[in-house]
Amino acid sequence: MTQTAKALLVDDRRENLMALEAILQGLPVQSVAVESGEAALKQLLVDDFAVILLDAQMPDMDGFETATHIKRRERTRHVPIIFLTAADKDAQLALRGYAVGAVDYLTKPFDPWVLRAKVTVFVELWVKTRQLAAQSDLVRERDLQWRRLVEAVDAATALLRADDDPAARERATDLLEQARWGNTR
Repeated sequence: MTQTAKALLVDDRRENLMALEAILQGLPVQSVAVESGEAALKQLLVDDFAVILLDAQMPDMDGFETATHIKRRERTRHVPIIFLTAADKDAQLALRGYAVGAVDYLTKPFDPWVLRAKVTVFVELWVKTRQLAAQSDLVRERDLQWRRLVEAVDAATALLRADDDPAARERATDLLEQARWGNTR
């Protein structure tokens, strides 16, 4: 079962959220739009995201404070944040964004194709990370099966070497058959 990558869009202006959704349309990502930092933090409690597009300047909790909370949480600290702002190219704001954990900082108006390319990279990384985790789980499971098989063979071998008793041979045969079919322990 493949999970769809999600992008969290955070902006206090509905028209900006609609524009971001339009820019991301057609990409292999589901957009989840919220209108405040508080709503973003709540959404991050229930969903996993490949990337967060975060408005830097919002009322109440601004993007910088929101990012600080995101990066403090174990579950969300590795989610990449791209800051978006309508502010002029103030280097201090960009530095502040990077200081709270942003991977990028774009000033509006920005090229939508650049944003699409950046989001695509993070979605691909998210997908690859999920694939690696699934492969790692599979390797751990196979390693456990292998160890159980080796233990069963060792136990059967010990029974066969210890005694010429037919019951011991029967028990050893049972152990080997169980191991063969994956029914050990």
